Amino acid sequence: MTPLVTTAADVRSAVAAARAAGQWVGLVPTMGALHAGHAELVRAAKRACDFVVVSVFVNPTQFGPKEDFAKYPRTLDADRQLAADAGGDLVFAPTPAEMYPDGFVTFVEVTKLDEVLCGPRRPGHFRGVATVVLKLLNVVQPDVAVFGAKDAQQAVIIRRMVRDLDVPVAIQVEPTVREADGLAMSSRNRYLSADERAVAPKIYEALKETQARAAGGEIDVARLESGLLAAVAAIPGARVDYANILDAENLTPMTRLDRPALAAVAVFLGTTRLIDNVILG
Repeated sequence: MTPLVTTAADVRSAVAAARAAGQWVGLVPTMGALHAGHAELVRAAKRACDFVVVSVFVNPTQFGPKEDFAKYPRTLDADRQLAADAGGDLVFAPTPAEMYPDGFVTFVEVTKLDEVLCGPRRPGHFRGVATVVLKLLNVVQPDVAVFGAKDAQQAVIIRRMVRDLDVPVAIQVEPTVREADGLAMSSRNRYLSADERAVAPKIYEALKETQARAAGGEIDVARLESGLLAAVAAIPGARVDYANILDAENLTPMTRLDRPALAAVAVFLGTTRLIDNVILG
């Protein structure tokens, strides 16, 4: 099982020892409840670096008042084992008080990029994400930090934050890991009922259908977007939060598919909100 530390001081001590041994340091930030998708991120970090820190922190500042912070799964022992099996060298599992001590009033906002997709629907979410990720980057000071492509908007925001604030780290985004039937792996998948789980793969099917239309020559973004929305809305029991196609780098609207685009959806199945995306073009 991967060694566990809970304070920034202990992480810095371990990282200092690794650096003294000439090792490159990687970071995989997570909220725990690790699954095979997280394992792939840890393996990617291990391929790029010698010493890999996996953070496990259910970050309260990225949850809204009506979201699932209290019931978000916490499985630290299993997380440590998965991290070890995937090649992680250290698990950093701080308390909220360690990350946000009394009097904490400083936050990071990446504006404009948080005004689309999940941003308006989860006010303050990306402020919480950017703040905690910057704190983790400052504590660990990794050479490489690894994230998953399923959280595409998060990845775009973190890359921009790192660029704008001159943080000396390489951000590596790994492909979405999927179940055998195509459903994107997520810690929230465990909330799905049997019926909801049975239809959940249709989200990815709708995205693949849009990708195929684009590959077949359709370049009108409005037509592609309306088709995507219709396909997702047709999933039994689904409530569509959004189905949008935006510039993949800047998350700005497009009219023609003349550069890489992000086709992204958020869908409620019951009370569970699932997100997924593919790149077009």
